[in-house]
Amino acid sequence: MKSIDLNLLPTLQALLRLRNVSRTAEYLQLSQPATSAALSRLRRYFDDELLVRSGRHFELTPLAQDLVPLVDEALQGLDRVTGIRSRFDPFTSDREFTIAASDYAATVILEPLRRILQVEAPGVSVNVVSGDAMPLHQADFTRCDLMVGPTGYSLPGEKKAVFRDSFVAVVDSGNPIVLAEPLRAEDLGRLPHAVGNFGASIKTPADLFWETLGVERRVAAQVSGLLALPLLVEGTDLVAVVPKMLALKSQRGAGISIIEFPAETEPVLVEAMFWHPSRAEDPANLWLRSVVQRACAQRHPESNVVTRTAEVGGTLRP
Repeated sequence: MKSIDLNLLPTLQALLRLRNVSRTAEYLQLSQPATSAALSRLRRYFDDELLVRSGRHFELTPLAQDLVPLVDEALQGLDRVTGIRSRFDPFTSDREFTIAASDYAATVILEPLRRILQVEAPGVSVNVVSGDAMPLHQADFTRCDLMVGPTGYSLPGEKKAVFRDSFVAVVDSGNPIVLAEPLRAEDLGRLPHAVGNFGASIKTPADLFWETLGVERRVAAQVSGLLALPLLVEGTDLVAVVPKMLALKSQRGAGISIIEFPAETEPVLVEAMFWHPSRAEDPANLWLRSVVQRACAQRHPESNVVTRTAEVGGTLRP
């Protein structure tokens, strides 16, 4: 233990994952020289290059590949040791929690979450990291205290559902499709689509909805996540299918129309919070989960009037 500085372990973990000094420095909020110096120290300790250049990229050496699960396990153990507290007082705490969430989930819960913190825990801060940082494996939970994400995608950890939303279509308010009689979902499907990209292998409820209708979409624009989609369709001929709460919030400042689908066919989204099993009884994590659950219960959907309801298979929603 005396021969290695344990503060280097988080840097080592990030270097093994990102395989890039600049990206590691940005991720850890360190300077690039400091990150390079840490890599040099690690190379001397392990007597191995760890990262070797292959063309324009870096690859892990065989030793570095062996280190990946071991470093994750070591940091997970250290996190459990240093995170144990016999009690947690939110009102006097100045702790910073990290929550991994999609842009959509953060938009829904952050406002009510801040209201609760201002009253119950004025010194506590919450760092919300993007969905790109969501842990996909149990060991990755060393990077966050909690995660808010969709169910049905085999995300790790214990979970509890916190809110439900439905999907709607959004188009520019001047799009002629809004005046169509009858307005059918199949006609919306033939418009050029803007879609949120979550990876080639991930199908969203919106993707599955169009597949069920037998509609092959023409994807004309892609963005990462869902947050930008309502603004992306404004002033264009595009259509996007997004969660209703996001559409209603976006409608306040954008010239978009919202179109619902019949209740029996509308795609739904269930968001849950996920946590590492080792933190199930941790007082601080228990409190954080209660705050997130209450924040989700206090969210305020906008009262805007939905423009139209689209027919699906000839059935019109009352």
